[in-house]
Amino acid sequence: MLNLVTVQLKCVHCGQSLMDHEHKVDNVASIKLYLKIGENEGYIWLSSIYGSYNLESTIDIKDGEIADFKCPQCFHELKSVETCGECHAPMVDFHLEEGGKVSLCSRAGCKKHSVEFEDLATAMNHFYNDFELQKYTYPETGIPNQKKKPGKPEPKELLESGSFLNSYCPHCKMSLINDNLLILKVEKMDGEMGILYMSPYLNVFTHTTTVKIPEKTHAKDVKCIYCDHSLVHPDKKCPKCNSDLVRINVSAMRKLIDFYFCSRKGCTWHGLSDEDLNYIMLEDSQEW
Repeated sequence: MLNLVTVQLKCVHCGQSLMDHEHKVDNVASIKLYLKIGENEGYIWLSSIYGSYNLESTIDIKDGEIADFKCPQCFHELKSVETCGECHAPMVDFHLEEGGKVSLCSRAGCKKHSVEFEDLATAMNHFYNDFELQKYTYPETGIPNQKKKPGKPEPKELLESGSFLNSYCPHCKMSLINDNLLILKVEKMDGEMGILYMSPYLNVFTHTTTVKIPEKTHAKDVKCIYCDHSLVHPDKKCPKCNSDLVRINVSAMRKLIDFYFCSRKGCTWHGLSDEDLNYIMLEDSQEW
């Protein structure tokens, strides 16, 4: 089961936070580090979603290269005394702000990493906080026929921030929700395919992918994981950045409605069709 758990890290030497809330990766605060590879030096921002390998850097990083990581506050080296069990490169250690340790391999392309909490209570509290919205069970909503009384306008339904969106493919009508995640296929501009995992809660923009998609670039295509049909709308564009829009169905007012979100990584625009906006309102996000 994949879940979008975030980690909050600090330096093992000076104790200062390594979190950069201004520079987001995967739409969450990133982990900022000083980086040196050979003669090249710069900064790197890692995704704070545990298990995500998305990053941004001011220098080019090639697979197989071993990097030296330093705290951007005290510039103390973060190298561990342990080596990677898979490629034997030095490990890099960080402290969790709530107590515990995270280690990752210093070799680019190696996915060896681990997390250790100081005690079980700390770990359970961390997971509870990350999944506070997911502690409820949301039943699947049916689509019964709805009779309208002529001449009597219906009140608009308000979808509040944090509302769970039961999501479906508009073509095969299969549910896109699995283990409290919205799951889609994603294709990069170079043709590489991967899986996109998104939060199904309105105005919660946390997501991760199995392929690396740089910030501010858009996907070539987004598809249903079942019928493989493209979900990119052929005509509609994002009013915020003019990228392609992805269309799925969500259940509201006892029926399925079209829900759109932007295909550009980092853009948080989403909305409904003009027709559905006559009956439904989306509560504004504080992140817009």
